Parts: sequence; structure tokens; C-alpha cells
Amino acid sequence: MKLAPVNIKNKRATFDYELTDTYTAGIVLTGTEIKSIRLGKASLVDTFCFFSNGELWVKNMHIAEYFYGSYNNHSARRDRKLLLNKKELKKLEKGTKETGYTIVPVRMFINEKGLAKVVVALARGKKQYDKRESLKEKDDKRDMDRMFKR
Repeated sequence: MKLAPVNIKNKRATFDYELTDTYTAGIVLTGTEIKSIRLGKASLVDTFCFFSNGELWVKNMHIAEYFYGSYNNHSARRDRKLLLNKKELKKLEKGTKETGYTIVPVRMFINEKGLAKVVVALARGKKQYDKRESLKEKDDKRDMDRMFKR
């Protein structure tokens, strides 16, 4: 049975934040979690990353319990460790020290080796007027595309 490629996006992240640097990180999972992700049963809504003892963790990521998991199942919203090299961790930690910056998971996918990866971005929160401006740009782009298709 061939499953569709997994590509779970955090659409809210690009709307609420201005993304500066992106990094691809591995993620530490249990057996039932990776099975749920392969079925596409995960969500990045309201997720964020934080540092604890020099390690990067993702909080509030929802991975649905695996249907056939029985007593081995995982809790859906537990904290999960992200795997990056030391240089990337230092850059991210230095970036979060600046006012207004945070680390946000943008996308989760499964690579060609079958490993789950998370794309995290160093992001700065947008103001309300920035959000309106990005919506206006999106509408203008859509209108221009319609004009050229005629």
C-alpha cells in the first residue's frame, strides 16, 4: 500500500510571523507517533519551540493517537525534542534572545529515507497592519493572475 507523501503545514505561521531563517530538524518520536504521521494525522496549529538545557523542544504539536496502538500509544500533545547540530542551535538561541523573535515550526514532512523532519523558522511577530498589508498583496496578486488568464 503506497501512502501519499506527508506534507503538514502551519499556514498560520506565515500569516502571524515574518520568517527570517529556516532550519530542517529531525524529531525524536515513538513508534506509534511516526505511524500516525505517515497517515497524515498531525497538526502544527499553535505550536512553538523553546530551549531547555541547551536542547530545542517543540511544544503543543498534536499527533493523533495511533488507532492500533493499544497500551503502547503516546499522549497526543507531549513535548518532543528536535535534533539540530550545535552551530544551528547556537544561532537559534542567540536569535531568540533578541526582542520579538521566536521559533515556529512551519512544516513537517517525511524525507526519502522515511524519517520525519520539521522545518523550523526564526520568526518575528507581525503587527495588525502588517497582516492587513499581506492580505491586500495576496488579493492584488490573485486579481492580476485573473486579468492575465483572460
